[in-house]
Amino acid sequence: MAFTEQQYTEMSEKLQQVKEEIHRFIVGQEEAIDYTLYAVLADGHALLEGMPGLGKTMLIRTISEVLDLSFSRIQFTPDLMPADITGTSMIERTADGKQQFTFQPGPIFSQMVLADEINRATPKTQSALLEAMGEKTVTILGDTKKMAKPFFVLATQNPIEMEGTYPLPEAQMDRFLCKILVPYPTKQELMEIMKRTTGSIEIGLQKVMDAQELVQAQRMVKEVLVADEMLEYATELIVATHPEGDYAIDEVKQYALYGSGPRGLQSLIKLAKARALLNGRFHVSVADIKTVAKPVLRHRMLLNYEGEASGKTADDIIDIILEKVQQGTSK
Repeated sequence: MAFTEQQYTEMSEKLQQVKEEIHRFIVGQEEAIDYTLYAVLADGHALLEGMPGLGKTMLIRTISEVLDLSFSRIQFTPDLMPADITGTSMIERTADGKQQFTFQPGPIFSQMVLADEINRATPKTQSALLEAMGEKTVTILGDTKKMAKPFFVLATQNPIEMEGTYPLPEAQMDRFLCKILVPYPTKQELMEIMKRTTGSIEIGLQKVMDAQELVQAQRMVKEVLVADEMLEYATELIVATHPEGDYAIDEVKQYALYGSGPRGLQSLIKLAKARALLNGRFHVSVADIKTVAKPVLRHRMLLNYEGEASGKTADDIIDIILEKVQQGTSK
């Protein structure tokens, strides 16, 4: 193991400080904060889904400030073009009167990119993110440029307002490490939000980590140990989502149209490792895998007509899978 137990402990304490600093500004949203941090530590992208005004954008901006990352926000609209995201080459006149192409980078060339209301842009514009999310490069007029390091796309979308939206294609949904649901705040949280936002006191955020420390944390996540038993358990969860597979449970066969692919298994292990590090451990437990199963799988399972007609959700099916698939047992 490249890192010592002491280094893991120190990094875990540092990450807990990051959480505490975020909570100084963000009220509640414990799960959303945790899963977003897991995605960042696992060097992946996250999709946050929730009603307007629940603080999705503010949460992402707060995390970028606490981690001292360069930040850019892209407001997705139907008239947004790919060049508005990636940038473009423009003709400029030099001092000697000649003309040359000069690249003007777009907002995607930041360490943390907020794709706000991503489903409001056309599929052509949405696809401008695919290469950056998958390969961490952008190709413009045959010239391939590398993204900043670290680099994350944190996207938001509204779950109910479908007019004027373009649902993300499955290939792009699969690029997100996890899909995080942002719920309504409780009564007590609402009261605290009002106290913090309508008063005269301003909360100044402290920069707890920087990009270099975050990159080290990402390397430590990769070094977290995964026992063969844990890997087998995670694999059994994935194959249980395949309705046509030999290991599918009855409810999956009845209600699911498609299940998760290999990227789902990769995401499950990556997020489980990140959770282990955040909790001060350098090995993955069953609890780590179970905890991250819903955000990893909910956007990778597609229900059939019977599932939708019966009011089932992907989370309902995942709950059943977690209940029926036990560690160390195969159907």
